[in-house]
Amino acid sequence: MTLGTSPKPSAPEYGRSWSGLLQQLFFFFILPLAILLIVVTFGSQALHDQAMRSMVGVRDERAVRTAVGAIEGRVRQRTNLLSLLALQAAPGAPGGSEGAHAQADFLDEQFDAGLAFVELEGDTLRVVEGAGTLRFQADDLLESIQQLLQSGDAYRMSDALTHSTSGEPLLVILVPTPETQRVVVGAFSVASLVEPPLANALVGEHGAYYLLVDGSGRLINSAGSSHSLTVVVEHPGVSQVLKGESGTAYVQVGESEHVVVYNAIPLLGWGLVSAEPWEMVSTPVLRNTQLAPLILVPFSLLMLVALWFGARQIVGPLRILEERAARLAAGDFKSIEAPIEGLAEIRQLNAELVHMAHEVQAAQQSLHDYVGSITAAQEDERRRLARELHDDTIQSLIALKQRAQLLRLDFQARLSSPEVAKLDELSMLAEQTIENLRRLTRALRPIYLEDLGLTTALEMLAGEVSQTAGIPVEFRQIGSQRRLEDPAELMIYRMVQEALSNVARHARAQQASVEIEFAEQFVSVKVEDDGRGFSISHSPAEFARQGHFGLVGLDERADLIGARLDIASTPGKGTRINILLDTAPDTQADSHDKSTFPV
Repeated sequence: MTLGTSPKPSAPEYGRSWSGLLQQLFFFFILPLAILLIVVTFGSQALHDQAMRSMVGVRDERAVRTAVGAIEGRVRQRTNLLSLLALQAAPGAPGGSEGAHAQADFLDEQFDAGLAFVELEGDTLRVVEGAGTLRFQADDLLESIQQLLQSGDAYRMSDALTHSTSGEPLLVILVPTPETQRVVVGAFSVASLVEPPLANALVGEHGAYYLLVDGSGRLINSAGSSHSLTVVVEHPGVSQVLKGESGTAYVQVGESEHVVVYNAIPLLGWGLVSAEPWEMVSTPVLRNTQLAPLILVPFSLLMLVALWFGARQIVGPLRILEERAARLAAGDFKSIEAPIEGLAEIRQLNAELVHMAHEVQAAQQSLHDYVGSITAAQEDERRRLARELHDDTIQSLIALKQRAQLLRLDFQARLSSPEVAKLDELSMLAEQTIENLRRLTRALRPIYLEDLGLTTALEMLAGEVSQTAGIPVEFRQIGSQRRLEDPAELMIYRMVQEALSNVARHARAQQASVEIEFAEQFVSVKVEDDGRGFSISHSPAEFARQGHFGLVGLDERADLIGARLDIASTPGKGTRINILLDTAPDTQADSHDKSTFPV
C-alpha cells in the first residue's frame, strides 16, 4: 500500500468515453439484439444442417445394414442350395448322384463361375465327370477342401480366387458330401452377389458411393464416384471394418463433409463402406431461406450508429466528469478545473463540482492547519512536562536519594544490618525512579535530536527499544549524514518512535531494523519487522474505522512535512514502513509551508 504524495493519474481522453449509458445501451440492448439475430439465423442454419447431417447418417446406416443383411441372406441361400445338393449326392439318398447332377445343372444361373462335384484323391483334386465345370483352377481349392474334410464343418467359403477369363473376384462355397471324399463347389462372382442389393440402396445422384473389401483389405467391389484409391486401407472406415467394427463417421473431404458408414459382414469376413456428401441432400433454396433474418442486421447497425451519435453529447462528457470526480475524491483538486463539453446541464454540473472542490480544499486546508496546531501544542506540552519533570521531580528525587545516603552514613554505626539494608533499598528505589523519569523525559523531549541530529537520535531510540522491549533492533545508516530542518527531523523521529512502539506492543516480532539513507535528492527512513503483520486498507480514511489510530498519526505527520509514506504489510510476513522526504530545493519550500508548528 502507498500513502502520501503519490502522483495522480493523467487526465482522461475524450475518445475513451465508451461506457456508462452508451455502453449499457450497447451491451444490454443493441448487442444482445444483434447477437440474437445472428444466433437465430446461423443457429437455425446449424440446427437444420445438424438435423440433415444426422438424418443422412441414420438413413445411410440403415441402408448399409439392409444391404449387409441382403448380402448375407443371398450367401446363406446359395449355401443352403449346395447343402441340399450335397445331401442328395450322399450314398443311399433318393435319386442318387445322377439326380444331384441334374439338379446342379438347374442351379447354374446362380453360380456363374461354376458348380461342380470335386473329389479328393490323395493330394490332388478331380472334377467328377458329368458333374459340372469350374471357371477357375480347381487345384487352388486343394488346401481349403482338405481343411474342410478334416474339420468336419458343414461348409467353408473362399474368396481368394479370380475368374479365369474376366479376372473378377470370386466367392466359392464348399459343402462336403456326407460319407464321401467329395465336395460340392459353387462359385460366383462378387459382383453378381452384391451389386443387386448395393447399387439401388447405396448409389444415388448426390455423389454417393460404396467400397467392398475382403478380410485382407483388398477392394473387391465398388460403385459410384469413389475416386481413384491407391491404398484402400487409408479410406475412412476401412480399417474399422477390418477389425469387425460398425458405425458412422463424418469426414471432411475438400470443401464438403461426407457421411461415412461402415459395417462388417461377419459371415464373409468382409467389410462394406458407404460414403455420401450430406450437404447435397439439402436444397439451395432451403439453405438460403435460413439467411433471411440477416436482413435485420443492417437496420440494427444503423440504429446503433444513430444511438451513438445521439448519446455522444451526454455519455462522453459524463464519462470524463466521472473520472475527474474520482480523481477529486483521491485529492487531485486541479483535475476538476478544466472546462468540459456537452449539454448545458453537464457544464453546470461541472461548475458545481468545481465549487464543491474549492470548498473541500479550503476545509481540508483548515483541517490541515488544525492538525498542525494540535501537533505543535502536543510538542509544546511534552516539552513543558519534560522540563518540569527534569527541573522539579527528578531534582527532588535526587535530593531524596542523597538524604537517604547521608542518613545511612550518619546512623550506620547505630543501626542494625536490616535497617541499613532498608536504607540501601530506599536509595536504589530512588535511583530506579530517577532513571525511569529520565527515560520518560527523553521520550517527551528527544534531547539527542536537538543536540546531535536525527541519525544519532534514531540510533539511541533503537537501542532503547531493544533494551526495554527485549526485541533486537538493528540500526543502519547509508550515505553521509546531514541535518534537516527541525520540523522534518522531529516528525521523522516521532514517526519512527510510533512505528517501534507498535512493533513492541503489537507485532510479536523476533527482530526489527531501522535504516536511514541520505541521498542527494531525498532522505529515506525504513522500519521493518518480522512480526505477525496485518491486512491494510488502500485508503488512509479506513485506518480510523479499523482502529489503526497509530497509522492515522503516521499519515498526518508525513503530510505535515510533505513526505511520502509507504506501508506494506501481509499477515504472517511482517510490516515495512518507508518514509521518503524529498530534499530537492524546489520541494523543500512546500515542506516548510506545511510545517506550521514550532519546535
